[in-house]
Amino acid sequence: MSKGPGLFSDIGKKAKDLLTRDYNSDHKFSISTYSASGVALTSTALKKGGVHAADVTSQYKYKNAVFDVKVDTDSTILTTVTFTEILPSTKAIVSFKVPDNSSGKLEVQYFHDHATVTATAALKQNPLIDITATLGTPVISFGAEAGYDTSSKTFTKYNAGINVTKPDACASIILGDKGDSIKASYLHHLDESKRSAAVGEVYRKFSTNENTITVGGLYAIDHSTSVKAKFNSRGTLGALLQHEVLPKSLVTVSSEIDTRALDKHPRTRGFTYFPHE
Repeated sequence: MSKGPGLFSDIGKKAKDLLTRDYNSDHKFSISTYSASGVALTSTALKKGGVHAADVTSQYKYKNAVFDVKVDTDSTILTTVTFTEILPSTKAIVSFKVPDNSSGKLEVQYFHDHATVTATAALKQNPLIDITATLGTPVISFGAEAGYDTSSKTFTKYNAGINVTKPDACASIILGDKGDSIKASYLHHLDESKRSAAVGEVYRKFSTNENTITVGGLYAIDHSTSVKAKFNSRGTLGALLQHEVLPKSLVTVSSEIDTRALDKHPRTRGFTYFPHE
């Protein structure tokens, strides 16, 4: 694949991941195993509120194809097949659920040194169609996306964004919700290894005149332990501790509280991930 501007979904992704990734109030336990033949098997158990769920995911890589199959406790089977380089600089992703015969979806991604284009369509009559395009370089890129419902002949979404990336920082502005919202974010790495960083995000919803400011940070205590924290203008404070107990084996504990309602208990989540070669 080319070293072009990346996908539209990559705009603002680094700041978003630092502010949201691994923050969760659910209880989750996952075990992954890998074989020398390229098969990966993951079993996951999840408790969300008073609801329990579980699933088993398998992945198999063969030449330029990756097969992912996920089976959950609702007897739903999700299959995703990813083909790389079926044509030069092109990737295709096919997904479908069983027994939902109307869930099929096809996505095609094309990568160029100065442009990236994706098209996604549901594999059914009168499908939903999503198209994205990004122009630029790995340093600066401009992108837009649109969704169209062929049954109602209406646009379901149209958004635009700009992203600037430097070795030690990245900034983005996204005009979303059909022009009803704007989000600006900035992330700055504090060390050469990029394991410590600070981030700020400003979000405005024009129709409701709502403004939300969020700040956060990531700090590496040592090579195996890191902490994250975030706070927004609504008074929500979140914190996270992550420790690598074994190579690729992480234990994460996170908590979130509403500082304007301190009489309530914080929501805490423990997540354990133990892959074995």
